[in-house]
Amino acid sequence: MIVPLFVGRDKSVAALETAMAADKEIFLVAQLDPGQDDPGRDDVYDMGVIATILQLLKLPDGTVRVLVEGKARANLVALEGTGDHLTAEVERIDQDVAPTMEVTALMRSVVEQFENYSKLNRKLPAETAVQMGEIDDASRLADSIAGNIAIKVAEKQALLVELDLSKRLEMVYAFMEGELGVLQVEKKIKSRVKRQMEKTQREYYLNEQLKAIQRELGNEGEEGDGDEIAELTQKIATLKLSKEARTKATAELKKLKTMAPMSAEATVVRNYLDVLLGLPWGKKSKLKKDIAAAQAVLDEDHYALEKVKDRIVEYLAVQARTNKLKGPILCLVGPPGVGKTSLGKSIAKATGREFIRQSLGGVRDEAEIRGHRRTYIGSLPGKIVTNLKKAGASNPLFLLDEIDKLGQDFRGDPASALLEVLDPEQNNKFNDHYLEIDIDLSDVMFVTTANTLNLPQPLLDRMEIIRLEGYTEDEKVEIAERHLIAKQIETHGLKDGEFVLTNAGLRALIQRYTREAGVRTLEREIAKLARKALRQILEGKATSVTITPDNLHEYAGVQKYRHGLSETEHQIGAVTGLAWTEVGGELLTIESVTVPGKGAIKLTGKLGDVMKESAETAMSFIKARSPSYGIKPSLFARKDIHVHLPEGAVPKDGPSAGIGLVTSIVSTLTGVPVRREVAMTGEVTLRGRVLPIGGLKEKLLAALRGGIETVLIPKENEKDLAEIPANIREGLTIVPVEHVDEVLRLALTGPLEAIDWTEADELAAQPPAPIAPAGEMHH
Repeated sequence: MIVPLFVGRDKSVAALETAMAADKEIFLVAQLDPGQDDPGRDDVYDMGVIATILQLLKLPDGTVRVLVEGKARANLVALEGTGDHLTAEVERIDQDVAPTMEVTALMRSVVEQFENYSKLNRKLPAETAVQMGEIDDASRLADSIAGNIAIKVAEKQALLVELDLSKRLEMVYAFMEGELGVLQVEKKIKSRVKRQMEKTQREYYLNEQLKAIQRELGNEGEEGDGDEIAELTQKIATLKLSKEARTKATAELKKLKTMAPMSAEATVVRNYLDVLLGLPWGKKSKLKKDIAAAQAVLDEDHYALEKVKDRIVEYLAVQARTNKLKGPILCLVGPPGVGKTSLGKSIAKATGREFIRQSLGGVRDEAEIRGHRRTYIGSLPGKIVTNLKKAGASNPLFLLDEIDKLGQDFRGDPASALLEVLDPEQNNKFNDHYLEIDIDLSDVMFVTTANTLNLPQPLLDRMEIIRLEGYTEDEKVEIAERHLIAKQIETHGLKDGEFVLTNAGLRALIQRYTREAGVRTLEREIAKLARKALRQILEGKATSVTITPDNLHEYAGVQKYRHGLSETEHQIGAVTGLAWTEVGGELLTIESVTVPGKGAIKLTGKLGDVMKESAETAMSFIKARSPSYGIKPSLFARKDIHVHLPEGAVPKDGPSAGIGLVTSIVSTLTGVPVRREVAMTGEVTLRGRVLPIGGLKEKLLAALRGGIETVLIPKENEKDLAEIPANIREGLTIVPVEHVDEVLRLALTGPLEAIDWTEADELAAQPPAPIAPAGEMHH
């Protein structure tokens, strides 16, 4: 073989120079230990190669590049170190053996194997295998292949020493076999690594492309969207996090750094950090402390509702003085449409807080309040945390709307989860399942709204209840003139002067078309008038529309309610009672008649147990006192009494119709009519005492709406009159009573006299009057 060698040892360089000057022949022999710098006879192998120097080139760094051609094997006989180089005495070995069949077969196998080897070993030129196939000398073939395969020096030396041709070919074959195994494994590893690399590179390349596209789409001109990790690190450093939150955020960020950016777990951690760092840490709205300005804002937005406004202004006064006040938790309770939700917005405006409204109607899962744990896929923080993040300040006004409509099922009870939120002593450490750290809600002002107090007791206990009763007719007129009419004119695109609703027209609308505690129906009715007016104007039938009581029916349609007294004349056995409902007060008629029987009482009108017992109490009282009312006790043996409370489909319950029932039954038994302009409310006892009732303001409002003049109330409710608006007190004659006797004296048209029941029975025996046809019967 012709091979280039790099020679650096002085002795070797001197030997080359000496050889160049003589016959250009040198002896090449391998060292046993390559590290030995000055080898002697024992440091080299016994057999080497005689070679001829073809070219010698001295390099600038002192080393020599020499091109040598191997000639023949030779045994080293003696080694002499004469002068500056070594000389060797060698015995040349010449081989010329005729090839046997075995050797020929081996040669073929070796050539074939070498072809496989050269395919796997990329370092060999492609033509080497072809050249090997052309060699027909077995010894040369073995040596050529040995020179081209990558094996250790000791193994090559073994091939050099082996003079037996067949053995040498076998050895070459074995070495190639070993190398082939290694190369195949190497190839497998390479292809696997390459595949992996390609995938990673592809992902990286695509991600970079995606980033570039997003940059082009979204933030043109903004160089790079900033490294996300760096951004998060900066946020953690600059935000005023609590100690616990900072520790948690740092730990999560550390986790995020070690994750593959596209993995699902990384998304979870990223979302968590977004929520945690999105909370308003240390950010507060500047609160207003001007009490007069707050009062002005509240008055401008809402007419009446003095009690609530006073409470808000008092709260502001305390805050102005102390700077720190655990947010009060107010619960505004009242019928629909009286402005509970809009009042919440007004309070936020008056106090300078951000306003957040969260409707709790139909919420039945505790996780809505407290969030889900992060172990769940798609978990989210609760509404409290979400809304705080949205508000961007840690002291907003939080309106929890419809708190009485909270659901409750097997998933949990959200009302119980709210206990922690609405307790000023506990909510400075509110723990959300998603965040797993404490959040301070003590600066938040909570306002809740409800239609009824049908709430769990512990929840009621945490809130300050402020009742918003319905509006009086005058208040409704005022609200409509200040807010509703202007709002509808703007909504319907009407111009100034095109639509006028006179004061009298408005009153007629309230009296005949609405019967509610709030003003929602009134607003709908006004909207209806505005639509009809606008249509007429656009059709060219009118340039402007003025609505008065006379033309109201043309726009509003058929009258829905009768305003004024329910009865047109004094009736026997018909009493006007007063009822409280969730949507305000109502007038309630109590009717009774006597029928032949045995002194029993029959009750109809879908009455509850309490009301039935109340009727039985009334009956027993009358039976006990019958002589003093001019009723013969023997009468009860011949007559039954039937008491009915229309309307039949509406459920009624409660004890407050007690005095009404007594009055109705006494009127029936004595035949003395009841005054139509008198209404009454109060619970009755077996001794005839009148006990206090609830919902007085709503009941009085209903009496005023219904055109009643005199209302009888229990004496013990007299103290509540202080909270009743002056216009109600002035519009009604309110008479406190202690005993049923006073009620009968005031409610019946004449003194009680004994009835001649024989005459009454004769009348009852007469044939009945003909029944009117169905069309003429009225409810």
